[in-house]
Amino acid sequence: MTYRDQLYPWCIIRLFPDSRSTIVARFRRRLDAEAHLKLLQELTPSATYQVVFEPTTRSSDAAEEGTEGEE
Repeated sequence: MTYRDQLYPWCIIRLFPDSRSTIVARFRRRLDAEAHLKLLQELTPSATYQVVFEPTTRSSDAAEEGTEGEE
């Protein structure tokens, strides 16, 4: 995850029927994400969207970097 993504932890994801999902937009504040979600639901009522919080932890990032270097 990039530093820019860490600054915007609130995400709107679009859910697809075949259990796939994709991130549509990222926000710094939950209220901003919810306002944008309302707009998306009005524009495309047939699509399913959800607001999620994507936390980032330094320990998990460090653990991933440590496993890459061991190979």
